[in-house]
Amino acid sequence: MTSKKRTSEPYQIKGVDALFGSDEVIDEGAAVHIPIEKIVLPQQQPRRYFDPQAMHDLVESVKQHGILQPILVRPLKNGFYELVAGERRFQAAKIAQLKSLPSAIRAITDVEAIELALLENLQREDLNPVEETEGIISLLSLKLNQSTESVIALLQSAAHPERETVDNVIHSPEWQEILTVFQSIGKFSPESFRTNRLPLLKLPQDIMEALRAGLIEYTKAKVIARIKDESLRSSLLSDAIKNSLSLSQIKERLATIQSSTPNTLNKKLPTLRKQIDEAYIKVKKSKVWNNPSKQQQLQKLLTELEALIVE
Repeated sequence: MTSKKRTSEPYQIKGVDALFGSDEVIDEGAAVHIPIEKIVLPQQQPRRYFDPQAMHDLVESVKQHGILQPILVRPLKNGFYELVAGERRFQAAKIAQLKSLPSAIRAITDVEAIELALLENLQREDLNPVEETEGIISLLSLKLNQSTESVIALLQSAAHPERETVDNVIHSPEWQEILTVFQSIGKFSPESFRTNRLPLLKLPQDIMEALRAGLIEYTKAKVIARIKDESLRSSLLSDAIKNSLSLSQIKERLATIQSSTPNTLNKKLPTLRKQIDEAYIKVKKSKVWNNPSKQQQLQKLLTELEALIVE
């Protein structure tokens, strides 16, 4: 699935300007050219996927026009520079075999560098829902200085207004920080993010990978994820991608699969097994062994049961 460029941004996150209070870092005149071999990627890199077609187009543009907007780097003690923002331009420059890159150099802390990388990642036009969700969780984790698991638990804790603890949560300093982050993003409220995006992190691995690669929309992915059988789910996922199935077509396929799967029987099986186990215990404790007539009936039932098992 080739990503389409948005004609307008539905929301805007403050990135470089939010940290430095100036647009100086994107000024071509303020940039210096740094040898590309002197630029290294950070250990914690939020970006995972680049759309192949979009990257190809950028590489061709770089070959013709060069890098039009400087990347942002910070100096390291060993004489190298760590990339802070602009990884897509950096990767395209490497492919285009440029010798140096226009760069804005800023001495910023580790936390500021990670925050800025996350913010830039969230501004991407080709960002898929999984990456966006993980990026927001990572940003909240950084701001709150908590693990991602703790952040998710905090978001979930506000989902039950009937509980007395909710009032304590929403008036806590941590929750106020969460509200500030979501206000800066401008696309979600904590509630809409919890309801619509957190469930994406529980998707099956095959569907998660397809979403990361931009092969399928998340609305379609959520429908396919309803199939518990791994082989059936994989088959429908592959078919949906290969034939560009619409959401309605996927729902039709899902209905067909569900109607042909003996779900009702599967639900009854645990109860049936329990009944057989209980019957076996009762037979062993009963006085049927002292009654020849009942023994004959029991023998007949066992014969029928054995025939059923063999069949």
